[in-house]
Amino acid sequence: MVATEMKYLSRAEAQKFDEDLLSDYAFSVYQLIELVGLSCAAAIAKAYPLQKDSVAILICCGPGNNGADGLVCARHLKYFGYKPTIFYPKRTDKPLYNSLTTQCEEMDIPFLSKLPNEASLISDSYDIIVDALFGFGFKGPPRPQFKEILDTLKNVSIPICSIDMPSGWDVEAGDPNGLAPDFLISLAAPKKCAKLFTGRYHFLSGRFLPTSLVQKYELNSPSYPGTEIFVQLQIPNDKQQLTNGDVSDHTKKQKDVYLKSQL
Repeated sequence: MVATEMKYLSRAEAQKFDEDLLSDYAFSVYQLIELVGLSCAAAIAKAYPLQKDSVAILICCGPGNNGADGLVCARHLKYFGYKPTIFYPKRTDKPLYNSLTTQCEEMDIPFLSKLPNEASLISDSYDIIVDALFGFGFKGPPRPQFKEILDTLKNVSIPICSIDMPSGWDVEAGDPNGLAPDFLISLAAPKKCAKLFTGRYHFLSGRFLPTSLVQKYELNSPSYPGTEIFVQLQIPNDKQQLTNGDVSDHTKKQKDVYLKSQL
């Protein structure tokens, strides 16, 4: 676990960073999504190792690149021995997204046509949720279809793993009444809202980033251990109070998730 003073990006900085990566360094979107999705799956496997024959994971995918990350993550989780199911309510009809969807379908990963309205049904059916609905390009409020989804996910009692940032949060200000994930994997660099993250696991994916680009943005990224494609970041003690009886309203749900995970 690494403790370092990293740079937290605003929406504008994150957008410019991605633009530079795609233009100046000639990365492709498909390449980045594959690298990120693999990192997400590997980090989830690190945080929640297989301890029984089947660990059921529901991956909720949005219509943009965050959702594409989720599709790749689902595929690699299947390789790792987990049992993924995908909920992809608004599919994007473009070659990249169609290809990623086909790859999952050909691996016999099931797709849900509808998310159960009752959070308890989701909690009873799955062990983990992957939140891949919205990334830093999201600007609220969400449309009714996704508001209903987020409202349901807020009330589940199983761990939520958010990719890059919790869906529905403002990139910089967060959302104290929004999702309260147990796990967050920041992509390239944490976004400013990650300072408000109160879950147990915070990872960083970005080993593939060019050194000169990291230096240009003064990210102060930590070293990656061994051959790992992600690194776990240290969460300050004043933010992680899951086993302490004196917790804020925003961390109460995380305390419940933590206690349930210890049963």
